[in-house]
Order: sequence, then C-alpha cells, then structure tokens
Amino acid sequence: MSSNGVPRTLKFLRTLNGGMTQEQLAQRLSVSTSLIAKFETARQIPLPDTAEQIDDVFGSGTLVQETATDARNAVPPDWFQPWPEYEAQAEMLRAYQATYVPGLLQTEAYARAVLAVGMLAPEVAEQRLAHRLARQVTVFDRRTPPVTSFIVDEAALRRGDPVMMKEQLLHLVDMSRSDRVLLHVVPVDAGLYAGQSGNFILATLPDGATVAYTENPVDGRTYEEPAKVAALVNAWEAIRSVALPQDMSRDLIARMAEEL
Repeated sequence: MSSNGVPRTLKFLRTLNGGMTQEQLAQRLSVSTSLIAKFETARQIPLPDTAEQIDDVFGSGTLVQETATDARNAVPPDWFQPWPEYEAQAEMLRAYQATYVPGLLQTEAYARAVLAVGMLAPEVAEQRLAHRLARQVTVFDRRTPPVTSFIVDEAALRRGDPVMMKEQLLHLVDMSRSDRVLLHVVPVDAGLYAGQSGNFILATLPDGATVAYTENPVDGRTYEEPAKVAALVNAWEAIRSVALPQDMSRDLIARMAEEL
C-alpha cells in the first residue's frame, strides 16, 4: 500500500515557487488556509477539480492531479475496491450502521478514534483517515450532492468519549438539516430487528442500477448481483420500518448531546 504523496508534492511545489506560503496558495485557490494545511498533513486528499487548480497555479502539468488520484486509490485495502468509485458517482446512498456512526458522517476526531481501535499501524490509520475524510468531500461537496439516507442504531450513538461524542452528535444534527441528508435512529426500545445481522450501504447509480457494500470484522465486499442486492434492499426497508422519523431522530440526537 503506497502512502499519500500529496503533502510532499505540495510542499515541494511551494518551495520551487519562491517559498509560497500556505496562505498565499489558499488565496490563489480561493479556499481556506486550513484546507491547504489538511492537504499537507495527509488529513484530506484534493478533489479532482481542486488538484487541477493547484496544477494550474504551479504550472505543474498534471502532477498534483495524478498524485491525488494515486493517493485516493492506494489508501483503501483491496477488498474495499471498487466501492469508492460507485460511491463517488451514486445519485442516492443508503447506509445502515449498528455499531458506529456511518463513516460519511463521522467527525475527524471520531473517525480517528474508530480507526485507533482497529489496531492499525499509525501510518496506515492516518492514510485511512485521510481517505475517509476525502470520501466525505467527494459525496457532499459535489455541485449536486446525492440524496443520502442513513439509519444508525441508538446504541452506536452512546459509545465514546463524552467530549468527542458531543461534537459528533452536534455534527449529526447539523448534517440532518440538509434537504439531501436523511438521518434516522433506531431507538433502543425497538427490540430485535433485521439490521442487527450486519452493516451495509446501498448505492443507486445514474443508470438506475443499485450496488451494495457489506462489511464484517475481517473485510468487506461489494455486491452487484441483483438477487443479493435485492435482499439488502429488503433488509433496508425492514430496518427503516422500526427507525424514528427524521424530526424525531434529530430531536433525540440533540437531547443526547445536551446530556453530555
């Protein structure tokens, strides 16, 4: 697994261009200095259009674009492919999580904590973190973001350091106010239900086809076979039937945040 070469590339290009500062580069790109800092600390990978703009600023051809593409493709383990590509082009995403806050909705602090418990080598954990944050940008910062629907078990929202969880819960409240982000909570009093057999994501593509991704403690798998995808769609509907409506879910999460 190769490392994210974007930080070294950006620092090298800034040095070649008279020691351009992060602030100056941010001004040229009309972005925040903190975003440039995230690129140079491997916490985020530039999106294709941003990478192209950076290449234009430095006159570096396609160097940053190719480096960013390599970084984005190299970080996930083999078994996670080809899911990121499906996710990036999806017009609708539906994700169910019983154990953690869904990855696309995780704050940086929460994502770092989740990866830490996975017993990964520190450098691998940092690469996975950068990739996870980059996935969030790819999904939510498009000109027309996909409709995203998330269902999470209430128990998953009650695990973690209180300070970290308060920030995470407030982030969920903010995200759920978007008209393209639907968030539902399965309350603890729902009893046994279909979703407790495992987490999964459904992606509806521009041509109308739906693909799915499931995960377990060892690895994950992408499904394209209609029969298997249909089984997960049925599971989604069963889980949705026991989840709280959007407004009630948001109110519950807000109350949980206030209690911390």
